[in-house]
Amino acid sequence: MNKAILLAAAGTTAAFAMLAVGFMAGNVLPAKAENLEKADRIQVASTPTLDRAEVENIVRDYLLANPEILLEVQDALEAKQKEEQRLASELVIKDLKDEIFNSAYDGVIGNPNGKVTIVEFYDYNCGFCKRALEDMVALTKQDPDLRFVLKEFPILGPDSHKASIVSMAFHKMMPEKYGEFHMALLGGEGRVTEAKAIEVALSLGADEATLREHMKDPDIPEVLSRTYEIANRLNISGTPSYVVGNEVVFGALGQQVLGEKITAAKAGL
Repeated sequence: MNKAILLAAAGTTAAFAMLAVGFMAGNVLPAKAENLEKADRIQVASTPTLDRAEVENIVRDYLLANPEILLEVQDALEAKQKEEQRLASELVIKDLKDEIFNSAYDGVIGNPNGKVTIVEFYDYNCGFCKRALEDMVALTKQDPDLRFVLKEFPILGPDSHKASIVSMAFHKMMPEKYGEFHMALLGGEGRVTEAKAIEVALSLGADEATLREHMKDPDIPEVLSRTYEIANRLNISGTPSYVVGNEVVFGALGQQVLGEKITAAKAGL
């Protein structure tokens, strides 16, 4: 990845050098020549210009003598891309605020009326999500004003997708026990399947026939499809990923980092 960026940076540097030399040779001199006498015009017109090969050699020699410039270009490019992504995500969050923070199909942990909301895109078979479960528990215990929204984002195969269907059906049936369901299923051992999700739901008092009927709800695949669209617009491709305030946070960065993002979101209220 870094090699590709460095090559792109070198190409960009060379392209700008070619453009600059071409501009100087092709535009600046003739523009100045307009006010010269005829003899001077002939002299300017006959002034030799650098060809492509000569410019490329100049650029190559300069980069070999100053290779650190490629790192500077790489850093500048990455910073620019991150800023562009941040601004784009802010607009998406603003446009889709209700869908992201207040979907009726998402489970809520912590204070349902909390002033600050953090949204987690998760997959029941994501190992990083399992480890991040402790972060969610700790943060909601520490901050009684925190609202933690759980958004189903099954991306790790059919088992994850089927487990999410069970999860959403259970949430519709027994929202008051959804937190217990989520922590039992995500915090359990082994791969999560539809059968395991149903087993957890039944252990919490769900009626199997009613649960299976809710699993056929046509709204569920539509909501999941919409979640994929939102994630794509936010450049979310892995789990866990979070939305805190107007910022997208990628990866299981730990309780401290999430806490800092929550503090920043509070300051922006």
